[in-house]
This record gives sequence, C-alpha cells and structure tokens, in this order.
Amino acid sequence: MHVTRMLDRIDRRAFSNALAAAGLSLVAMPLLRRPARAENGATLFTWAGYDRPDLFAAYADTYGGPPAITIFGQEEEALQKLRAGFAADVLHPCTYSVSRWRDADVIQPVDTGRLAHWGDLFDRLTTVEGTVFDGQHYLVPFDWGNASVVYRTDIVGEKYQEENSWEILYDPEYKGRLAMFDGETAAVGVAALVLGYDNPWSLSDEQLAEVQELMRKQRDLLRFYWTSQTEVQQAMASGEVVAAYAWNDAVVELKQQGVPVDYMNPKEGIFTWVCGLALHSEPPGSLDAAYALIDSMTSPDSGEILIQEFGLGHSNRKAFERVPAERLEELAISSPEALFERGVFLKEVEPELKAKYIATLEQVQAGI
Repeated sequence: MHVTRMLDRIDRRAFSNALAAAGLSLVAMPLLRRPARAENGATLFTWAGYDRPDLFAAYADTYGGPPAITIFGQEEEALQKLRAGFAADVLHPCTYSVSRWRDADVIQPVDTGRLAHWGDLFDRLTTVEGTVFDGQHYLVPFDWGNASVVYRTDIVGEKYQEENSWEILYDPEYKGRLAMFDGETAAVGVAALVLGYDNPWSLSDEQLAEVQELMRKQRDLLRFYWTSQTEVQQAMASGEVVAAYAWNDAVVELKQQGVPVDYMNPKEGIFTWVCGLALHSEPPGSLDAAYALIDSMTSPDSGEILIQEFGLGHSNRKAFERVPAERLEELAISSPEALFERGVFLKEVEPELKAKYIATLEQVQAGI
C-alpha cells in the first residue's frame, strides 16, 4: 500500500529527508511551544536542512546571531501545528500551499515596500499563481528547483538529445531501462503533458482515463518505480537505467561520479516548484526583525550559498551573477528565465481530484 503522498514538493524534499536521516534536522518540540529567540529577534519555521547560519549572515550581523529555528518535515504537519497555536515570525511554505495557509488564517500579506531585495527577485516568481490575493502578496519567493528527465548521453540516441521530451519515458526502444518516480502527481502529470494537456493539475475524468491508459503502457516499459533518488542514481551509474524522472541534484551527483548524463528541458515543459517566506498572522516577535530575516534570506549572499551548496535555484537574480557559469551549467539552472518560460509550475490539486490521481497510479501499479 502506498503512503499518503504530498503534492510534488517531494520533488525536492528527498533532499531534506536525507538531511533528516543524517541527523541534521527534525527537531522535536512540544506542539504549542514557541522557539526561544534573542530579545527583539525573529523566529523561523522551516524545512529540514535550512538551519545553516550562513543563510542568515546579514540578519545575524544586526541581531547578534541567527534566528531561533523550528523544523518541520511536511507542510501538512506544519499547518496543523500552526492551527493548534504554534507561532513563529517567518514561515517557509511552498506556492501550492499558500492558499490553504491563508484560508487557515496563519499568514498575513507582506508589505513588499519594506523588502530591500524585492526589486531584484525574478518577476515570474513573485507572481506565481496562488500567492497573490486581491493584489496582496502572501509569499516572498526564496528557493526553487525542477523535476525532469536525467539521461545517459552515451546511450540515449540523438533524437532526444536534439529535442528534449518526456516522451522518452514512454519509448519502447528503451524498454526495461527506464525509471519513474513513485508519486501520483509526477506520474499523472508527466503523462498528461505528453498527451498535450497544458494543465495537468486539473484533469477531467475523460482526460484522466486517457492518462491512465498511457501510464499502463509506461508501466510495461519501466525497470522500476523509485522512491529514493539514490536508487535511480545507482541504476543510471551502472547503465541499468538510461533515462529517468529525477531532480536537479541527481545530475550533479552523477556527474561528480564521472557518469555521462545530462538534464532535459522538455519541449512539453519542465516541472518547477517554488517555496518562499511568509509572515505569521500574529508574529510572536518583532515585525522589523521578521522583515530583516526575509531580507537576509533573499539577499545575493544567501542566494550564492543556496545555489553553490544546496544545488537549488534562488529567487534573487543577482545571486546567479556570483556563481561560476560552469557551476550553473552543472546544476542545469544556467538560464532561469528560460526554465520559468517552459516551466509547469506545481499547483495545489483539489483534494477530491488528488484522491483520483492516487487511485489512478495505484490501479496502474496493481496491473488493473
């Protein structure tokens, strides 16, 4: 039986899970306890792995140290904790969750006029669907990344190297040498793109039936569905798998091992996730400090670290000017605007439809 799956934020959260498994995160705290903070300072409620002091250097210079940090592992977990009364000044949801957090009255609009770096943030990220309501911004973009096809350049033919396409994951030529992520949003979403549906997050029953038929054909071509990206990286390194759904960091890991791979920017669109910083509706600390923390995290200094050390995209365009071109190429994020233009941004799937997506994948995997 499949565990309950979150919207494709897990397209990058294996990274956080790996950090947590290494003992770097997931701090256990009483449900309603507020994190300790320096006097007049701010608190941060964020994902595992984002508690590195160098992400908050400018803030620390002003407030004498980094913010007090509480970690969450899942956005649903975080939302339920906030609903129960937990409070931190700055929160770190992803775009497809903002509307639910707003409806729960745990976040408030951000005064972008108070942000030092707002004008340097990528315009496409500041207006992602589901983050602006009645002209008010509820999220300041911070980090972003992609999900696409990683492939062996020494094995995959010129056809897909000349024109990148998700179709490779459904091509009988590579039967038994393909891998797909074991997540309903990914499996349904990719098939929908291949079939030409431009909004994979809102399929009709008729469209979903066509998607399921294509997924059945793919199932018979796959080497396996994967749940750990390490699994697919090992298979690609050995040549057992030649193309697979994967995240940006898979390309980096494999290239560091000397494996000849590249990352696609599919003609149908590349999946793009965006997460950011929000203000609690009733901040327990200093609002000035909260804005200072957001400024610190959206600065080019913080962005350089996020790109170089985390392998993720940052919202500040000036951060990319600080990173060597070869490093950006290695991470497959050398042209952010081009990625955004083709990007299929992850959106919240309505609960009733999401249940159908989950059932669709489970039926396919069960051979139904």
